[in-house]
Amino acid sequence: MAIQTITWMSAFLCLVQVFSMPMPCQLQGQLVRTTHNLLRDMGGHFPLECLQENVVMSFPATAFATSGAPQLSSSGAKAIYETLKNIDTLFGTDELPTMWDQQKLEYFQNIIYRQTEESKCMMSSVDTSDYPIRAEGLKTYFGNIAAVLTEKNFSYCAWEVVRKELLYTLEFILKHNSDSLLWSNRT
Repeated sequence: MAIQTITWMSAFLCLVQVFSMPMPCQLQGQLVRTTHNLLRDMGGHFPLECLQENVVMSFPATAFATSGAPQLSSSGAKAIYETLKNIDTLFGTDELPTMWDQQKLEYFQNIIYRQTEESKCMMSSVDTSDYPIRAEGLKTYFGNIAAVLTEKNFSYCAWEVVRKELLYTLEFILKHNSDSLLWSNRT
């Protein structure tokens, strides 16, 4: 009986060790796509009543540049992580629009939070040579987005401008940097 117990305990401990192995530190493409779709679907098309409040912001495409490499460098992947972290910060306020689908909004927030929590390890990657330049572009971009919200007192139209910008950002990442994301089963 004691030998059988020891055998089962050993097998259990081996399984625990195997299943506790660290996962690769990479952002999940399907979750990025889901956040894009949720953001798109939670509010519909850009409202006509907000056209006068629409502002053009300079998108920092260079923060996601691949320099001809087939995959994004670790500093580029950090830029995607930093983007998701900034999105999480923007949506951390209590002054979110009530006209959006609240269930989709909550799901969106949860997925963004999950992505940033599960991918913190990206910030300790080795290649950081060009990351400061990328980070500065993102800091300016998200600073401008936050300023629009503040200047317009977190109004519905201000949030629609933010949603439009973030949709473009996530779309850009999915279109141009898809290879740097982890896809469970690509079709």
